[in-house]
Amino acid sequence: MKQLNKHLIIDDDSPRESCGVFGIYGHEDAAKLTYFGLYALQHRGQESAGIVSSTGREVHEYKQMGLVTDVFNEGILNGLTGDIAMGHVRYSTTGSSVLKNAQPFVVHHAGKTLAIGHNGNLINAHRLRSELEKAGSIFQTTMDSEIIIHLIARNIRNGMEEALVKTMSEIKGAYSCVLMTENQLIAIRDPNGWRPLCLGKLKDAYVIASETCALDLIDAEYIRDIDPGEIVIIDGTGLKSLKPFSERQKSHCIFEFIYFARPDSNIFGKNVYAVRKKLGKRLAEEYPVQADFAMPLPDSGSYAAIGYCQASGIPMEMGVIRNHYVGRTFIQPSQSMRDFGVKVKLNPVRGLLKDKKVVIVEDSIIRGTTSRMRIKTLRKAGAEKIHMMVSCPPHRFPCFYGIDFSTKGELIACEHTVDEIRNYIGADSLCYLSMQGMLEATGLPADRFCLACFNGRYPIEPEDDFSKHCLE
Repeated sequence: MKQLNKHLIIDDDSPRESCGVFGIYGHEDAAKLTYFGLYALQHRGQESAGIVSSTGREVHEYKQMGLVTDVFNEGILNGLTGDIAMGHVRYSTTGSSVLKNAQPFVVHHAGKTLAIGHNGNLINAHRLRSELEKAGSIFQTTMDSEIIIHLIARNIRNGMEEALVKTMSEIKGAYSCVLMTENQLIAIRDPNGWRPLCLGKLKDAYVIASETCALDLIDAEYIRDIDPGEIVIIDGTGLKSLKPFSERQKSHCIFEFIYFARPDSNIFGKNVYAVRKKLGKRLAEEYPVQADFAMPLPDSGSYAAIGYCQASGIPMEMGVIRNHYVGRTFIQPSQSMRDFGVKVKLNPVRGLLKDKKVVIVEDSIIRGTTSRMRIKTLRKAGAEKIHMMVSCPPHRFPCFYGIDFSTKGELIACEHTVDEIRNYIGADSLCYLSMQGMLEATGLPADRFCLACFNGRYPIEPEDDFSKHCLE
């Protein structure tokens, strides 16, 4: 378990991704719609939430640590006036989890206000920050997102368009960003297209969001994805698209399909729910076993489990029941209540599990600690045999592009064989989906994806100071 402090713990070693962004231009209820957009994107970050709005003359902002529903209320939203707004939910991958690092990040420079919400991770952040500080820049946070703001400010004298193009030519890595000035809403996406970002419309208003599920909630129409390397500027004259860079090989994060994105979203041109079912189907084809039933561990692996059961003919059951009223953190019990972190969220159905051969379908195993505790719980409930099926290959390499396993020491598969992992977590068998099976399940060409966390082939190699910082 991750120790936060002496009172709070997190029981989940699942991977976490950096952020979700949302923006709307030209709607009288911009802030309230942004609130609902962030609510739909809550799965992308649960540490902090913030909204910035503009009347065209005045900019208002509010952000706090916590979930969207805890941070905002009717009174706060009524104070965020204007027909332009943008918002951000955050899980920190760079910069600590404190209020000063919450986004959107807002600065006032040369008579203009500029706000940014960033999803991703810059791999040349250390060098750029050092250069900017030597040139006199003063940083207020430890986020790489602030670097983008400083670079825009450095180049703004020749206009916003040129500042954005020059900034994008200097930064490297993954970034899907929403920016806002007093009278503009801007979307930028890195040339490799690591993270999803889409464009929608609600009557006459334009909407930008990390995922299409946020458009669905406010009844906005999906128009298209923001293209990799594209800058979209929305203002009183309409929408303007800039594509200043030559086309680059795509590097979509395949883990968006496996885990991060909501199943009701469409990303990279495909429906997430359908892809996850195909991942499970391929698991059933690659690893046929005899079992009484298969089960997910809610909410992890649920949709792959559906595909697995449909393809294998093994019935699906819910062998554990989730307590939906438990937040991410809770009071730590006494040491005598062992494995409380698992029990408080997931409780086994003993009458169903006793003397049964069970298949568990999981989306991933990162550190292995949670899988170990959950299998132990199923054993105590009476399960006779436990097969674990994982809907992706083993994670053996750090991610530098916005997932929170940036060191090899966090990955159990980095230094252990599949059989060693199986023995550690206590399963009778452990089967990972093949690389080919995973890629074919997406229905997209294999060369569209970043697979670095599986094979160590990084589309953009981190700079020496960055990789040294991450791997040490």
